Amino acid sequence: MNLATAISKREPNPHIPQLAPGDRVRVHTRIIEGDRERIQVFIGTVMRLRKGKTENAAFTVRRIASHGIGVERTFLLASPRVEKVELQGHTHVRRAQLYYLRGRTGKAARLREKRTVEAPKAPAAETPAEA
Repeated sequence: MNLATAISKREPNPHIPQLAPGDRVRVHTRIIEGDRERIQVFIGTVMRLRKGKTENAAFTVRRIASHGIGVERTFLLASPRVEKVELQGHTHVRRAQLYYLRGRTGKAARLREKRTVEAPKAPAAETPAEA
């Protein structure tokens, strides 16, 4: 089997949940430095999702680093280097790609939190004790 078919037959990573633009995520990535291996966490907002075939599907995450510098990183959905993705929360967005965040700094770069209303739980019906 050649390299092209090996990459095209790769399955999506099962540790990546369903993502949407505007989601706040923590991406745990395996980093190899020489003979050592460690996990690095990248925390940010999902800016875009690139769908397509399994081997081309990716998502871009943006965070604001020190001194207000924006850092974007693209992760492949089928990459074995992505250990897991944790969803921190959802924000209210009306676009599929959030490129407008690149021009914003400070508080203007924040997105509004999406509120979810939980239905009140009905009390459990008490059953009479059988004797």
